[in-house]
Amino acid sequence: MSSVPPSSVPRALRDASARPCTVVVCRGCCCGNPAKYPGADHLGGLARLRAAAAEGGFEVCTSDCLGPCDQANVMVVRPSAEGRRAGGRPAWIGFALDDECTAEVAEWARAGGPGFAEPPLALELQMIRAPRGARARTGR
Repeated sequence: MSSVPPSSVPRALRDASARPCTVVVCRGCCCGNPAKYPGADHLGGLARLRAAAAEGGFEVCTSDCLGPCDQANVMVVRPSAEGRRAGGRPAWIGFALDDECTAEVAEWARAGGPGFAEPPLALELQMIRAPRGARARTGR
């Protein structure tokens, strides 16, 4: 049986097999809105999450709207490719408004996220059901 040289495999497929744990942060109409949640440090929290990602081997991206606005601020922790193969599925987190939640999300993602590590207990209490069409909103 011959193997396919890596250079002949489309880049998107090569990249998908090595995709790290990713945290998607909603920044739509409600999430990240200082008028709706004036006490939350939206910009600072996102900056801290990105700094943790740079050191911790996971990725952070933003979305215009993830959907469950009544549970804003919303984040989704998507498993890495390996985490997905190990049974991990995206975890939706609602009411992610404070530094403690941001730190717990970063800690979990650094540990490998879904499929590799259990989420911190307090974070489990903030998990919400994914809305219909969630796969299209998070890019997976």
